[in-house]
Amino acid sequence: MAMGELIVIALGGNALMRRGEKGSFEEQYRNVGRTAVFLADLVEAGYKLVITHGNGPQVGATLLRHDAGMKLHNIPPFPMDACGAETQGFIGYAIQQNLRNELKRRGIDKYVITVVTRVIVDKDDPAFKNPTKPIGPFYSKEEMDKIKAEHPEYVFAEDKARGGWRRVVPSPDPKIIAERFAIRNLVDAGFIVVASGGGGIPIIEENGRAQGVEAVIDKDLAGEKLAELIGASRFIILTDVDGAYINYGKPDQKKLERVSASEAKRYLNEGHFGSGSMLPKVQACIRFVESGGKEAIIAELSQLKEAIHGTAGTHILPG
Repeated sequence: MAMGELIVIALGGNALMRRGEKGSFEEQYRNVGRTAVFLADLVEAGYKLVITHGNGPQVGATLLRHDAGMKLHNIPPFPMDACGAETQGFIGYAIQQNLRNELKRRGIDKYVITVVTRVIVDKDDPAFKNPTKPIGPFYSKEEMDKIKAEHPEYVFAEDKARGGWRRVVPSPDPKIIAERFAIRNLVDAGFIVVASGGGGIPIIEENGRAQGVEAVIDKDLAGEKLAELIGASRFIILTDVDGAYINYGKPDQKKLERVSASEAKRYLNEGHFGSGSMLPKVQACIRFVESGGKEAIIAELSQLKEAIHGTAGTHILPG
């Protein structure tokens, strides 16, 4: 183990919300408290951490709150980029406080800082004409039709595997993490940093001026770009399954334990990974090692320590 090694950890949805939960702040805060124990293990072992996280359900719920505020109290709703910033703030707060508390409990005096992070995307990205990123809750066909009558500009897609319809928004590819230098400087100064939450706030730049756009960037692809730009040696995606599988759900399913980027790319091109689940994770891992990263890992949240030591998860390596 390399003391002082910089790792970027992308927390999946199960770090914040569990199946069957309503998504109250108390539930999410409690889940982050459990997650903080696993993160603190790495800090205690001497690793430098940058933490990123998803926000799909949270930003969807925030948009609904704004919508309800408009209907009930005539409070103007905020655009999606501002709602993304809101979720970065409250999720960052939950991680900061829980992780700081866990570190103090262990006698470790380190601070956790959240950076409201913007991510530059291409204004001509084809994703803007083809929304695919699901946000918010699942709806029945009747509920969806009612919402579409009120918001004809919304686009919905059916998730047949999980039964229901969800709103989908553009998901452009992340190009540059705007706050990358500040994040790296904070790490070098000894802080644990929470950054690029929810894939970052998508912005476009025109004539030297930045502006937010209605989109949600995939958190794993944005996490990879962050890891790449701040010079992390490893990139770890934590989720609710124990790794990436080929032939998943079939009698001959097989967990990938150690594969090269070229092997992983072949499996990706053969269609082994679901577009709404494992595909962006594997794609992000391939990008990371191809850009010079030492190793990318996909693992179940509670197996973080084992994954770091090579005994759990899927490890994608250069080659």
